[in-house]
Amino acid sequence: MTSEHSDDAPLGPARRRGLLRAGERVQLTDSKGRLHTILLTHDGYFQSQRGSFRHSELIGRPEGTVLTTATGHQLLALRPLLSDYVLSMPRGAAVVYPKDAGQIVQMGDIFPGARVVEAGVGSGGLSMSLLSAVGERGHLLSVERREDFADIARGNVESWFGGPHPAWDVRVGDLAEVLPAAVDPGSVDRVVLDMLAPWENLEVVADALAPGGVLVAYVATTTQLSRFAEDARATERFTEPQAWESMVRTWHLEGLAVRPDHRMVAHTGFLVTTRRLAPGTTPPQRTRRPAKGAYPTDGEWSPEDVGERSISDKKVRRVRRDIHRRAEIEVSGMASQPGSRPAGPEAGEDLLSHPEE
Repeated sequence: MTSEHSDDAPLGPARRRGLLRAGERVQLTDSKGRLHTILLTHDGYFQSQRGSFRHSELIGRPEGTVLTTATGHQLLALRPLLSDYVLSMPRGAAVVYPKDAGQIVQMGDIFPGARVVEAGVGSGGLSMSLLSAVGERGHLLSVERREDFADIARGNVESWFGGPHPAWDVRVGDLAEVLPAAVDPGSVDRVVLDMLAPWENLEVVADALAPGGVLVAYVATTTQLSRFAEDARATERFTEPQAWESMVRTWHLEGLAVRPDHRMVAHTGFLVTTRRLAPGTTPPQRTRRPAKGAYPTDGEWSPEDVGERSISDKKVRRVRRDIHRRAEIEVSGMASQPGSRPAGPEAGEDLLSHPEE
C-alpha cells in the first residue's frame, strides 16, 4: 500500500492562508453566536435576520474581518475549522462527530505514514481526520458499500483538501471482499470500523492487521458493543477489548457568571479498541466468562434494530447534486451559470449557505 507524492499536491494549506478568495467557504458568526457557512462567489449575496451583504465585500479581505451590515449588525468572517466543516457540509449518511473523530485518531494511534483501513465512509467526516493524521505519505483505504455515499464523501473530502488526496483510496463494495484483494496479509497498521455489524469482519480484519495493530470500532448501542466485544474475544486473535464513550459540555463565560451551558453533546456512539495478537498466540485466560445466551446469535441486523433513521433516496440525490455544483463554484468562483441572471437581494439567502448544527 503506497501512495504517490507530489510536492505541489493540493492538500489544502494554501487554501487556509492569505486573503479570502472566491470559491472558498467562510464561516459567519453573528452577535448572538449563530453560525452560517457560505461559499464565496464573485456574484454571491448573503441575507439573514442580522442583515445582508454581497460576497464581493469579503473577497480580498483578511480572515477575521468584521462586517457591519446596513441594519447595524456585525458579522465575523473566518475560515471554518475541520470540526466546523464536518458539521456544516452536505451529507447523506450521519457523520462521526468531531469529538469521536478526535478520540479515534488519538486512542487509535493514527500516526503520520500509517497504513489505515476505514470501513463505512458515510459522508467522509472521519476520512478527513484520518487523512490529516496519516499525511500525504501514509495510506487510507476507505471501503463503502453504497456508491452514492462514496460519491458524496469524495466531494466533501476533495472540497476540504482542495483536490484528490494522494494518500486516499476509495473503493465501493463489502469489506470482506475488498480487503483481501487490496492489501497483503499483516500489512495494515490500523483499522476503523463504522458499520452496522462490525463483528462480521473480525476474521478478515485480523488477517490484514500487523501484529500489535489497532482495531477501532464505532457502534451506536450497547447491544452492538456487547456483540462486538464477545465476538472479538471468541476469535482469540485480539487483546481484551476496551470500550468508552465521550461527552462534551461547553461553558458559559461572562464575567463572574461562569457556569455549564444548558446544552451538551452527549451520547453519539461507543468506541471500542483492541489489538492484534501475534500469529499462533492465544490471549491470556479470562477468569470470568459471559453467561451462555447473553446475546442473540441468529438473524441479520437492520438499521431499525439499533434505532438508525433511514435516509431517503431523494435526499441522497439532492446532496450528490449539491456536492457537484459546489465543486464547479469552487473552481469558477461564480454562483451563476453563464447567461443567467446575477445573484442579488431579490434572490434571497445564499442557496449554498448552511446554518451550523
